[in-house]
Amino acid sequence: MGIYLDYNATTPIDKRVLDYMVEVYSNNFGNADSRTHDYGDNARKVVEAARQSVAELLGIDRTEVFFTSGSTESSNIAIRGLIEYGNTSGKKHVITSSIEHKAVLETVKNLKNEGFIVDIIDPEHDGRISTEKVLGLVRDDTLLVSIMHANNETGVIQPITEIGDVLSQRGVLFHVDATQSCGKLVDELRNTKYDMLSLSAHKFNGPQGVGALILRKKRYKLPPVKAITFGGQQEHGIRPGTIPVALVAGLGKASEIAGMEYEKNYAHCMEIKNAVTKLIDESGLQYVINGNQEFCMPNTLNVSFIGVESEALMISSKQYCGISNGSACTSNDYSPSYVLSSMGLDKDVLSSAIRMSWGADSDAVEICNNIKKLLEVAKGLAI
Repeated sequence: MGIYLDYNATTPIDKRVLDYMVEVYSNNFGNADSRTHDYGDNARKVVEAARQSVAELLGIDRTEVFFTSGSTESSNIAIRGLIEYGNTSGKKHVITSSIEHKAVLETVKNLKNEGFIVDIIDPEHDGRISTEKVLGLVRDDTLLVSIMHANNETGVIQPITEIGDVLSQRGVLFHVDATQSCGKLVDELRNTKYDMLSLSAHKFNGPQGVGALILRKKRYKLPPVKAITFGGQQEHGIRPGTIPVALVAGLGKASEIAGMEYEKNYAHCMEIKNAVTKLIDESGLQYVINGNQEFCMPNTLNVSFIGVESEALMISSKQYCGISNGSACTSNDYSPSYVLSSMGLDKDVLSSAIRMSWGADSDAVEICNNIKKLLEVAKGLAI
């Protein structure tokens, strides 16, 4: 199968996380909302310990952490949960970017059906959103700005700290999709002013199927977000449904590990990136790296080998590397990446773009050996 280089899609679960989850599945199988017996109490203690671990990773209060099934649900709650407030306050203007994950972009677009006005900003040619363009669109009736922290296709880091500083002074709600950055850009998230934040455990070596919505308090009050599904009062009614104790425990353990190891992990991922970039540069292939590398995740590289179709390269090299092209592909249709298209890249760059992403547990030597083989395949495919 080759080496796995699609960490931005999902990461392998850390064995320490998995071992802890197995322990919880075996010994804490009670419902965390059962109040009449020790089984429920013990499960609740596991959940609250995980909540504390997430809070410590982000530098927030534990009462601001609400567990969900992942970033898609968190973003839907953060955005659609403001509809009632928008209607009653008269603030019905929303700003986002064209490079957001579909969980944000499609949810924001859908607000038009509710009578909201939506502005969608394209990035600059380097994949970065202009702070000035975002803030220049803010007006008196602006309800929400939603901007991702790091793009899942290019790895480009967006200026959320600068945007958050201004929005906090202007009374505009700010949602950050931190799916790709949580557990990695720890200090930056701790120092950013935001009202809502989405995260998923499986993007930083936790289990699939669990995440969190962070709702920051101002003057002891949460943002005016309402539940978008109905049921019990779990998670204070923000997200009804039985809490998956072992999954939440996995998120907590992944957060705890990330809090201890993020600096070491960042350095390791950057070493890999430098080595891979050097190999590409020495390959003799004509290439373009997509996205501003001055502001980019250390574990992500989006590159176009000019004259080499991305699909052909992925298929021909899959015995060496499991990579992605970040494009929407079906058996009947091929569409270029909407992220790269929004950046204004030309057709040849779009059709040849591939994304490689790795993690803290990736072996640098193994990656380099397999990238060398990928590059030889690319040379054979070059037109």
